Amino acid sequence: MSDCHDGGAASALAVAAAQAGNANHLVAIIGPPNAGKSTLFNRLTGLRQKVANFPGVTVEHHLGKATIPDTGREVTIVDLPGVYSLNPRSEDERVSRDVLTGDMPGLPKPDAVLLILDSTNLSRHLLLAAPVLSLGLPTLVVLNMVDDLRKRQGALDAAILASELGAPVAMISAAQGEGLEKVWQFMAGTTLTEQPIARRVELPVLQDIPSCHRWATGVGRRADYRAPEPPLWTRRLDRVLLHPVAGPVLFALIVALVFQAIFTWAQPAMDFVEGFIASSGAWLGQNIANPVLKSLLVDGLWNGVGAVVVFLPQILILFFFIGVLEDSGYLARAALIADRTMAKFGLQGKSFIPLLSAYACAVPAIMSARTIENQRDRTATILIAPFMTCSARLPVYALLIAAFIPAHKQILGSFLGAQAAALLGLYILGFLAALFTARILKSTVLKSTRSAFVLEMPPYRWPTMRSIGLRLLDRGTVFLKRAGTVILAVSLLLWLLASFPRKADGSAPEIGDSLAGTMGKTVEPVLAPLGLNWKIGIGLITSLAAREVIVGTLGTIYGLEGAAQEEGLQAALKKDLTPAGAAALLVFFAFALQCMSTLAVVKRETGGWKWPAIQFAYMSAMAYVCAWITYRIVLVWS
Repeated sequence: MSDCHDGGAASALAVAAAQAGNANHLVAIIGPPNAGKSTLFNRLTGLRQKVANFPGVTVEHHLGKATIPDTGREVTIVDLPGVYSLNPRSEDERVSRDVLTGDMPGLPKPDAVLLILDSTNLSRHLLLAAPVLSLGLPTLVVLNMVDDLRKRQGALDAAILASELGAPVAMISAAQGEGLEKVWQFMAGTTLTEQPIARRVELPVLQDIPSCHRWATGVGRRADYRAPEPPLWTRRLDRVLLHPVAGPVLFALIVALVFQAIFTWAQPAMDFVEGFIASSGAWLGQNIANPVLKSLLVDGLWNGVGAVVVFLPQILILFFFIGVLEDSGYLARAALIADRTMAKFGLQGKSFIPLLSAYACAVPAIMSARTIENQRDRTATILIAPFMTCSARLPVYALLIAAFIPAHKQILGSFLGAQAAALLGLYILGFLAALFTARILKSTVLKSTRSAFVLEMPPYRWPTMRSIGLRLLDRGTVFLKRAGTVILAVSLLLWLLASFPRKADGSAPEIGDSLAGTMGKTVEPVLAPLGLNWKIGIGLITSLAAREVIVGTLGTIYGLEGAAQEEGLQAALKKDLTPAGAAALLVFFAFALQCMSTLAVVKRETGGWKWPAIQFAYMSAMAYVCAWITYRIVLVWS
C-alpha cells in the first residue's frame, strides 16, 4: 500500500481550508475531462479570470479570483487540465502533478484542492481520487451532476463515501448552481459536520492499475453507489447519430446549417456595426482639423481596425454553435464519427480534439496535442493543425465571398445559399488538405503503429446560456483585443509607410508611390500569375503577423484612397480583383501559413526550427500552386 491520507482531523482540514480563503492562497480545481470542471470554475469566479500558459510549457490554465460569500475574502483558483491520472504520460498530466506538488515555477503549492468528479460516472472517475488524495493536501471531493444522477435513478451515500476517502464530499450541480454552498464553506473553512471523517484510509499502490481499479470499485460499492440508468434519449439519439450512414449525413447537414447561419443570422448585426463604424468615422473626421492627424486616425486606424471588427458577429455565431454542440455532448460523437475517416489517413481519434480546436485558433490546438502520447502522432497533428480554418481566416473569407457572390443566389433553395456553400467548401478544402498531408507524413517520415481510440461518451445535456454566454464573451474579448493590438499596430505602421516619402509640397504621396506601394509592387510580379495586384501584395505581407490583418490593411489602403468611404470595401475590391483573382486569393488563404504566432508555437513544441521551416515552405508552396490552378480554372469557366 502507498502512503495513507490522513482524513481524521476535520478541524485541521478546516484550518487549512480557511487559509485557502485568504487572497494570497491558492485553490486548485482538478478532475477528469467532461466532469464539469470549467463550469464550476466559471461559477466560482464569474468573469474575474484570465488564460495563460504555465511557465516553460504550452499547456493552458485559467486563473481566477473568487469572493467568498458573507466574508468578502478572496481566494485565487487555478483550473487545471482535465486528466484521468497524475502519471506523467502526457504534458497535461505532468503539469497537473507539478502544480499539486508545488513543483510548477511561478505558482505556489495549492493550499487546498477541489477534486471534481462526475457522479454519473463515478466508478471510472474515482481512479483520479487515489493519486490526488495521496498528496495529503486538504481536499474537497466534489460530485457533480447530481441532478442528472437523481433523474436517472442513480444513488450514492455521500457520508459513507467521505469516510471511505478520508475527505469531505459535496454533491452539486455546477450547471444549475445546486449545492455550491458546501464548496464555499470548504473554502471559507467551515467544517462539513454532516459528513464526519473518523479514520485513516489506505490508498492503492498508484503504479498498480488493476489495484486502483479494484480500490475504486470497492469504494463505490461500500458507498452504496448505484450507477444511473443510461438516459433514454441518449440511447435513442445515439442509434441515429452514431449510425454508420445516417451519422455522417446528419453531421454534414448540421455543419451546412452552421455556415448558412453565419451569413444569414449575422447580416443585420454586421450592417449595424458597419453603419456605426462609418458614421462614427465621419463624425471623427469632421471634428479633426489637422489633415495629417485626420488621415492617421480616420483613414489609417479607424478604417483598418473597423474593417475587421465588422466581422465580429459572424465569429460569435460560429462559436455559439460550437459551444452548443460541445456542451450538448454531440462533439464527442463527432469525434467518434471522424475517427473512422481519420484512421484511413494514419491519424487517431485523439487528434480530432486538437484539430477541432484549431477552428478557433491553431495555437491552442497545437498546445492541446500534448495529450497525444505517441510522439509521431503528436508531431503529425501539430503539422496539419494550421490547415484547419481558424477564426482569423473567417473575416478574409467573408469579405471576399460577400463581394463576389450575390447574397440572393441559392444552391439548395433557402436551406443553403451560395455564400454559405462557398464558405463551407473552403472549410472542407482545408480539412482535406490536412488529411492529405497527414497521409503523406504517416506513410513516410512519421510512420507509426495506430493506437486504440478510447473516448468517454457524455450523456446529451441542454447547454446553459450562462456557459454559452461566458464562452462568447471570452472569444469576443480575444478577437477585440487582437483588433486593438496587432491590427491597430499594423494599421499604424501601414499608414506611416503609406505617408512617406512626402511630396515636394509636404503632402502625402499617392499610395502607389509610397513606401508601402513600393513594397507591394516589389512582390507584384510573383503574385501577377494569380491575378493579384500590388495592393493585395501589401496585404499578404502584413498578414504574416495575423491572417485577418489583410482585411485591416485593405481597409487602410482603400481608406487612404478614399474608395472605402465612397463605395465600401467590397465594391472597391471588385474594381481591383477579377472573380478568378478572388477565387485564387481564397484558396491561397485556405492553405498558406500566414501566422507567425503559430510558427513560434510549433518551434517550441517540436524543439527546433526544422519542422516549422518545413511546414511554412510546404504550406506556402501548396498555397501558391493551388491558387494558380484555381485562377486558371476560373478564368476558363468565366
